[in-house]
Amino acid sequence: MEYQQLLAMQEFDAAMLDYNALDKHFSFLQQLAEVENSAVSVFDMYQQKHVFASYNFTTLLGYDEDGLEGMQNEYFDARIHPEDRTKMIYNGINALKFIYSVPREERKQYKIVTEFRVMNGEGNYIRVVEQQQALLLDHMHNVWLSLSVMDISPNQDGVPDVIGRIINFTTGKTFMLPVAERKSTTGADIKLTPRESQILTLVKEGLLSKEISDRLSISVHTVNTHRQRILEKLGADNSVEAIRYAANLGLVQHPGII
Repeated sequence: MEYQQLLAMQEFDAAMLDYNALDKHFSFLQQLAEVENSAVSVFDMYQQKHVFASYNFTTLLGYDEDGLEGMQNEYFDARIHPEDRTKMIYNGINALKFIYSVPREERKQYKIVTEFRVMNGEGNYIRVVEQQQALLLDHMHNVWLSLSVMDISPNQDGVPDVIGRIINFTTGKTFMLPVAERKSTTGADIKLTPRESQILTLVKEGLLSKEISDRLSISVHTVNTHRQRILEKLGADNSVEAIRYAANLGLVQHPGII
């Protein structure tokens, strides 16, 4: 997918990434979360995963403590409203293209501000405002660690939509990000093979590729090939998104339905 390809465009030298620098920021990040009463997280662009999440994701947004402890990308993604998730991928594509277009040494001057919906602890969707900016650059001025500060939006009314903009906090100049709509899709537009439907159902049940391989007596490579084709057919960026789209199209049962 284009978004993943853009994330992978930055080339890191693992030997030059000093994670002790992240440890030095932990106290500051906890204080930021407490003083601002905001949910604070850090995403590692090299490892492609969250490496820090503040305690008040649970108190402010009702996130599950066990889910936060694992800090899996899919756990965070699953909280986003499925309609907004698709729009945010396009939003993210445009944001990354913009950040990559500016001189590397200036990348810490910009922050991305996005308003979208997430599910709270009561199972209701609420609008939040997320501000993202580079916390640490590597020695090549790649964005290595990305800081996110999330708050509940004061705007809970009106037609829901994803709003994104980039702000240069040195000059104050603002750039609005375009949001592309996902093409309308019906069940008739997508045909999963029996094997693809079988594998997607097992993914929905929580099985890993190796477990699916053992269950169906096929190779892990074959399982992963089917999974990639499923994502391409559904226009999804990850398994959680694929399951939601497939459920909405009647191709599998909705998550949580047995």
